[in-house]
Amino acid sequence: MRAQGQQSAWSPKERKCIFLLQQMNTRASLLQIHAFILRNSLQTNLNLLTKFLAACSFAIAGAGAVFSDPSAGIQYVRRVFDQMPQKDDAFLCNTMIKAHLGLRQFRECIALYRHLRRDTGFVPDNYTFSWILKSCALSLAFWEGQEVHNHVIKTGFGSNLFAMTALVDMYAKFGWMSCGRKVFDEMSDRSQVSWTALVCGYAKSGDMENAKEFFNQSPEKDSAAYNVMIDAYVKLGDIEAAQHLFDDMPERNVVSWTSMIDGYCNRGDVSSARLLFNEMPEKNLFSWNAMIGGYCQNKQPDEALRLFHQMQSTTSLEPDKVTIVSILPAVADVGALDLGGWIHQFVRRKNLDRATNICTALVDMYAKCGEIAKARRVFHEMPEKETATWNALINGLAINGCPQEALELFLDMKKISGFKPNEISMLGVLSACNHGGLVDEGKRWFRAMEEFGLTPGIEHYGCMVDLLGRAGYLQEAEELIKSMPYEANGIILSSFLVACGYNNDVTRAERIKKKAIALEPWNDGNYVMLRNLYAKEKRWRDVEEIKGLMNREGAKKEAGCSIIEVDSRVWEFVAGDKVHPQWEGIHSVLGNLWIHMRGECNYQINDG
Repeated sequence: MRAQGQQSAWSPKERKCIFLLQQMNTRASLLQIHAFILRNSLQTNLNLLTKFLAACSFAIAGAGAVFSDPSAGIQYVRRVFDQMPQKDDAFLCNTMIKAHLGLRQFRECIALYRHLRRDTGFVPDNYTFSWILKSCALSLAFWEGQEVHNHVIKTGFGSNLFAMTALVDMYAKFGWMSCGRKVFDEMSDRSQVSWTALVCGYAKSGDMENAKEFFNQSPEKDSAAYNVMIDAYVKLGDIEAAQHLFDDMPERNVVSWTSMIDGYCNRGDVSSARLLFNEMPEKNLFSWNAMIGGYCQNKQPDEALRLFHQMQSTTSLEPDKVTIVSILPAVADVGALDLGGWIHQFVRRKNLDRATNICTALVDMYAKCGEIAKARRVFHEMPEKETATWNALINGLAINGCPQEALELFLDMKKISGFKPNEISMLGVLSACNHGGLVDEGKRWFRAMEEFGLTPGIEHYGCMVDLLGRAGYLQEAEELIKSMPYEANGIILSSFLVACGYNNDVTRAERIKKKAIALEPWNDGNYVMLRNLYAKEKRWRDVEEIKGLMNREGAKKEAGCSIIEVDSRVWEFVAGDKVHPQWEGIHSVLGNLWIHMRGECNYQINDG
C-alpha cells in the first residue's frame, strides 16, 4: 500500500479523486467517488482512502453534514475502514476514531481503540490520545480513562502537551480534581487550554476558591476561562462577581453575554437582562431563548410573546425545543390560542411532536386556554408520557370544570406501572376536589399522601383550607390552619377570609384579619372582603376604619383586566381606560350588546 507523502507519483485518476474530495460533497457524490475508487483499483492508496474517510466524516457530523441518517452514514464509513487490510497508520485510525466521536458514539471510539491496540500494529500518537480521552471524559468512562492514562505513560507521551492537557480535562470532567491537579503539576509545559481545563474542573465542582486562584495565576486568560468563571458565579447567584469578570473580559463573546442575561433573569432583574440583550453585538438562538425564558420565569408573558414575535420577524432563526418549551407557558398565561396553534403546527412540521417535554407543554397550554379537548388529544397521541404529562392534564381537567374526570385520570395514572404521583399530582387532585366541592374525596386524598411517601406542603394545606372554607366548614378549616407544620402565608389567610365572607362569619374573620393584613398590607382583597362583611352587618364605623387602614397602608383596589387575542395579536383591556385606538367603537358595540341582553332577559322573565 502506498505511503503518505508520495503524491508526486500519483496517477491522474488519483489526483482527480483528491480534487473531488476537496469540494463540497453530497451523499450521492461521495458514493460516486467511492465507486470510482473501487472501479479503478485506487483503494491501495492509503492517503487517498484516508482523505475519503475524512470527507465522509465531515459530511456525516461536521458543519457540512449532508447525510439524512448519520448512523447509517457512519456504518458505511466504518465498513470501508474495516475492509482495509492494513490499519496501522495513525492518521487513518485517528480519522475513524474522530468520526465516531463527532456523532457522540463514545463507546465505539473506545472499543475501536482497544481493537486497534490489540489486533493491529497501530501505534497511537498525541491526537489519538486527545480523541480517546475526550470520549472517556464525555461518557464518564472512569476505568477506561485510567487505562488510557497508563497507555499515555507507557508509550512515552507523559510529557506531551496535548495528551497531558486531555488528561487534565478528563479528570476535571470526572470531578476527580486531585488527579487532575496532580497531572497538571507534573506538566513541564502548559498551554492556556491546560489552565482553562483545571479552572473549569474546579468551578464545576463548586470549589470556587481554587478556581479563582488558578484563574488569576493563568498567564493568559482566554475567553473560555472567562466564560467558565462567569457561568460558575451566575449559578452560585453571585451576579456582582460575574459582572466584574464580564467587565474585565478583553473580548466578550455570545456565551458570556448569554450567561450574564441568565444571571440577571435568575435574580429577577429582567430590566438589566434586557439592557444587556439589546447591547449584544451578535445574538444566537441561545441568547433569544435566555431572554424569552427569563420573561416567562419572571411572570412577564406579554414581554416574552413580544420578544418571540421579534425573533420571528427580524431574524432567520428557527425556534428549537428550548424556545418552544419556554414560550408555551407564556401563551397559556396570556391565552394567545392562535399563537399556540401555530406553534403546535410548527412542532408537527419539524417532527418535534415525539419530544415528551414539548407535548407536555402543549397539553398544559391547551388546558389553560380552555381547549381541554385538544389537550386530551395531544395527551392520547403522545408515544411516551412522564409524570409531568399526567399532572398537566389532571390539573387542566380540574380547572376546566371536569373534577370527576380529573380524579379518574389520576386513578388511571396510579394503575399504570412506573408512574407514581408526586406533590404536583396531589395538588391537581386536591384542586379537582376543590373545584367540584368534593370535601370527603379531598380529605381522603389529603390523608393518602403519606401512603405515597409524600409530605403535604403548604400548597396542599392551602388547597384543603380553601376546599373546607368554600364548603362552609369554617371551624375545620381554622383548626387545620392552626395544626399546620408551617406558618400560614398570605394566600391561605386570604382564602380563609374569602370563605368567612361567603358565610358571613364576621367573628372568625376578625380573629385572622390582623395577621392577614400584617403579612400582606398591600393586598386590597383582604380589606374589601372585611369592608363588605362590616357593611352587611351595618357596622359603618368599622367600614370607615377599614377604608382608613387601606389608605394608610397604600393598598389600592386593582382595576379589572381582561385579555383577548385577535388576528394573532394580544390586546389587554383595563376597566375604565381609553387607550385602545378603537375604544369608542368597542364601547358602542358593548352598549348594543347590553341592550340586547337586557331585552332577552326581560323576555324570559315575562315569558316565565
